[in-house]
Amino acid sequence: MAAESNFLLQSTVFLAAAVICVPIAKRLGLGSVLGYLIAGMLIGPFVIGFIGEEGEDIMHFAEFGVVIMLFLVGLELEPEKLWRLRKQILGVGMSQVLITATAIFGVGLLLGLIWQSALAVALALALSSTAIVLQTLNEKGLMRSEGGQNSFSVLLFQDIAVIPILAILPLLAVREVSNASETLISDLPMGLQTLAVFLAVAIVILVGRFLVVPTLRMIARSRVRELFMGMALLIVVSIAYLMQLVGLSAALGTFLAGVILANSEYRHELEADLEPIKGLLLGLFFIAVGASIDFKLIADSPILIASLTFALLVIKFVILFVIGKVFKLSVSQNFTFAFALAQAGEFGFVIFSFVRQLGISTNETLSIGTAIVALSMTITPLLFIINEKLIQPRLCDGSTDDREREMDVVDEHNKVIIAGFGHFGSTIGRFLRANGVEATYIDNDPDQVNLIRKFGFKVYYGDATRPDYLLSAGAANADIFISTLTDPDENYQLVETLNKFYPNLKIMMRAQNRYDAYEFIDMGLEHIYRDSLDTSIRVGVDVLRKLGARAYTARRVGLNFRKADETAMWELAEHRHDSDTYFSEARARIQYQEDLMKRERGEDTELVDHAWDSESLVKGFGAGEN
Repeated sequence: MAAESNFLLQSTVFLAAAVICVPIAKRLGLGSVLGYLIAGMLIGPFVIGFIGEEGEDIMHFAEFGVVIMLFLVGLELEPEKLWRLRKQILGVGMSQVLITATAIFGVGLLLGLIWQSALAVALALALSSTAIVLQTLNEKGLMRSEGGQNSFSVLLFQDIAVIPILAILPLLAVREVSNASETLISDLPMGLQTLAVFLAVAIVILVGRFLVVPTLRMIARSRVRELFMGMALLIVVSIAYLMQLVGLSAALGTFLAGVILANSEYRHELEADLEPIKGLLLGLFFIAVGASIDFKLIADSPILIASLTFALLVIKFVILFVIGKVFKLSVSQNFTFAFALAQAGEFGFVIFSFVRQLGISTNETLSIGTAIVALSMTITPLLFIINEKLIQPRLCDGSTDDREREMDVVDEHNKVIIAGFGHFGSTIGRFLRANGVEATYIDNDPDQVNLIRKFGFKVYYGDATRPDYLLSAGAANADIFISTLTDPDENYQLVETLNKFYPNLKIMMRAQNRYDAYEFIDMGLEHIYRDSLDTSIRVGVDVLRKLGARAYTARRVGLNFRKADETAMWELAEHRHDSDTYFSEARARIQYQEDLMKRERGEDTELVDHAWDSESLVKGFGAGEN
């Protein structure tokens, strides 16, 4: 009973600290993550002392928030998107871990550590904080930026790298330690352990594909909301437990499960049910990190720990910045990338704990290492603020006013909404307005909004991918939604949002190319407009005119070619995942178009086309002079 009362007291203190500190931090522009960390510092054993070592139970409970976060991140990444990130994951991620670990290993040797201890410390400090970085990137809207995507790729590789790191550490042990890492398979021969690991991963994949989705479908039919939330938690908890049984990272296992379920029809429901739980547990995790900072140790050796923490941040920042340069990140995105990952991460606590059990390093070294990890994680939100407020405006030609600009309030509701008002969108807007059709124009580029307003258009600055902003823009009562956005990922998110919250809308989608169009076809869109198609055919029509073809003839064959190409796109879409069939069908479609044009040239259409070829019709249908 006493233990239960103590747990409830600890929970009360944690939650009360969050409720008080986080709103204040947000009000001061510091962000929620730093608010949680400050709350942890204040209630920790080394400041006010509301909680002490007995808060370990809540720490373990809160770590589950990181596991849920990785599951939700996996839900956002369909296997095809993950494949598209392979260059960043393997190239950028592997470079960061290997180069950073090598540099820190060298520094450790210079400081007098034995090589086993130096290597263990290097591997722990080379990793970054998945929890803090992803939460802050999402909070600041940077997750879909180039710097955010590369940061995510590095973090994903680091989560994978934890597995071989934990496998290597026992080889560095300077004394015999029994049951240092007890798992269900730890007593098996190495070959069978490897087989068991692959079997566990296979079970996750098979269960995700063939058992979870039918179960979710059955639960959905029952219309009992809490059962769906229970199933979502069951998925995460059971997979995390299975991964721990075989010595793998629970976060990595749930991430894999999320990727497998990313294509399921229940993806959004899973996200909606787990998001609040994830947010609460992550908040508790950040509080626990803040509370774990040993201020007594820092007070005893302030210069040493401050210097080592600063050195870690500088080393990782420089290495990350150079890697970003090699992989051709812009200056702006490179600063975001380097600042985001300069800290140590929560896996550092896990690795240092394991190193202590193995006796690889001294308690003093590990205590200093743990303090550096916690301190660097605490500093991370401040690094984001430095990047946002000081670095970006001065070095990257950003505008602080633009970055802090509030989204405009939409004070009109029209039957047509246009998202994206660049050259493409503004042309549509001018055409519609010239024909008496009023539309609501939204763009997420403040400079573009300011420019277009000078031409007399009422354009609203806002994020069209947000359901609440779409509601304020009148999406619930509109008839047509036109997207002219150029970022495919933004368009995919927009389509998902519109299909889920505003299924009444007819979506007219701009596609950069045929492959983007295929994605939109898979998402159920019917009205897709490729950037290059009409302009390319128009150039071809002009060429025929200048070579002597009649205006109407050139126009007619252009329209027929366009119709055949549109039909081919829809027919080829179903074959795009089978490369052999796709290329075979594509060649057949190309030959069909050529044969169609050949038949058109062979038909006796001269008399009919000549009748259309008066001077006024030449100007109407043709493109230039004879």
